[in-house]
Amino acid sequence: MARESGRMSAEERRESVIRAAVVEFGRAGYAGTSTAAIAKRVGVSQPYLFRLFPDKRAIFLAAARRSVERMRRRFEQASEGLAPQEAHDAMCRAYPPMIADRDDLLFQMQMYVAVSAREGEGDEEFGAEIRALWAETWDSIRDRLGGDPQLTRDFFGIGMLINVSLAMGFPEGHRVWETLDIFEQLPASGGGSEESAG
Repeated sequence: MARESGRMSAEERRESVIRAAVVEFGRAGYAGTSTAAIAKRVGVSQPYLFRLFPDKRAIFLAAARRSVERMRRRFEQASEGLAPQEAHDAMCRAYPPMIADRDDLLFQMQMYVAVSAREGEGDEEFGAEIRALWAETWDSIRDRLGGDPQLTRDFFGIGMLINVSLAMGFPEGHRVWETLDIFEQLPASGGGSEESAG
């Protein structure tokens, strides 16, 4: 765990907070997560946490930014130089390892809910920022798929079906997986790590 008096740089401590935030927000959602819980997981005081981030909202947005950008980079790496169908297949193979950590998966799902919830409370900028990140990923993937609307729809549809089925805990071999041979490439299931890759 990070220590306030340790040798870690401010940037390293920020990274520790983001990793802890992915775990806490993923498990309890935006509304159900306190900055005290995040600080405790990192091993720092709340006043120190607020020296790194101004508030819970900023922590969540930093975690969302890291999560979406990390996903986009991995898809781009997996599909580099490939024709559209091959890029589609390569990105499908690359996705399950990204969400093998349950904390990463649950944070992604909570991110969608948080946009709606925050906008319901009047925070339009929160949703706009996350939508912009998501739209960049959409555009990047669509470009890798040659602008093909069917491949793009298929790719995102497969991803969301995997997300929902895993989040609800459907085991391997259940009929919901029958149309997804991609499931065979998932690592053995297990609990998320204490510190997500975030």
